[in-house]
Amino acid sequence: MSDITIYHNPRCGTSRNTLAMIRNSGAEPAVIEYLKTPPSREQLVALIAAAGLGVRGIMRAKEAMFSELGLADPAKTDGELIEAMMTHPILINRPIVVTPLGTRLCRPSELVLDILPQPQRGAFTKEDGEKVVDAEGRRV
Repeated sequence: MSDITIYHNPRCGTSRNTLAMIRNSGAEPAVIEYLKTPPSREQLVALIAAAGLGVRGIMRAKEAMFSELGLADPAKTDGELIEAMMTHPILINRPIVVTPLGTRLCRPSELVLDILPQPQRGAFTKEDGEKVVDAEGRRV
């Protein structure tokens, strides 16, 4: 059983880059495709608390449904926002990574480097060509 979990969307470049950096450290995480297998309400509340971002901080405000449902309205309660994420998991921002060193919304993807138990094992370049880690495993 892995001690690293990623709430992943394989269609998201940031999520793919984050997963690749986890693997570049030699770890094979538990990969939860949260659109297929959403977290329970209790898990979602725990992830929000552990990430320290608050409910709005973990929501995907760029998602069209966010606007369609009027979720930017400051009168919406945390409970209403959580209910929206439970009903429409696409509203959960990604990727969220949980390791023994913490929980982080990894946007940008290189934020995962701060919570990986093991260092990078070599160079890493994002899908868009941006170099993140050099050949010695150090951040660029």
